[in-house]
Amino acid sequence: MANGLDDNLWIGCYRPNLTASIRLFCFPHAGGAASSYRLWGENLPSSVEVFPIQYPGRQNRFREPPFTSIDDLVAELHVALEPLLVPPFAFFGHSLGTLVAFELARRLRKTKRPAPKLLILSGRAAPHVVSGESPVHVLPDDAFIREVTNRYNGVPRVVLEDAELLKLLLPTLRADIAMAETYERREEPPLDCRMSVYGGLGDSVSREDLAAWEMHTSGAFSLRMLPGDHFFFESERDRLLPAIAADLF
Repeated sequence: MANGLDDNLWIGCYRPNLTASIRLFCFPHAGGAASSYRLWGENLPSSVEVFPIQYPGRQNRFREPPFTSIDDLVAELHVALEPLLVPPFAFFGHSLGTLVAFELARRLRKTKRPAPKLLILSGRAAPHVVSGESPVHVLPDDAFIREVTNRYNGVPRVVLEDAELLKLLLPTLRADIAMAETYERREEPPLDCRMSVYGGLGDSVSREDLAAWEMHTSGAFSLRMLPGDHFFFESERDRLLPAIAADLF
């Protein structure tokens, strides 16, 4: 890899783009990986360099224990990514990734480091919105799988039908969902960067709960709803990426 990234395990599926004018760091959903963004560099303008983030516990980092605390994850990310956060840059996060991106932006402010030009947040209610759903990360395996599948359509059928593969992936998915369900937002002033929020029309996350993100920025705010369920960011990529490109510039 270029730019001294050959030993940075936090960056996966990286395609160097030395002509880019902005860097986009992409944070995966629960159970997701950097490969969710493997095609983004090909489908965004050449002025955008995509940095897909790889959490421990999956793919090339499978042997590393997954995080169970967003605070701990963000602290490690801050150290690993700081040399790469050269303005202008932006963050994209889907579902769990929205909390990671949001808290990393807050941590950068706290440590007086450059801020992202834009936060693009997808598929999760604003952090102050209280969920009425009971936590699932503490459930026995069968009930856990059933609830995650019902709520998010979050376990691919090919995995559900392969008992050995499911057994391998289950601890990481459970740890990721534990991060999301045990997250506690601290009261802080709004960020001052622009914020773009996206939701799926068929997702259980309501437009109202997505719109509530606006209170967390003093900058410009936009909200767009696209067709699709919780994973609209994959199924509607041809609609989403042109909109993100417009947001970035």
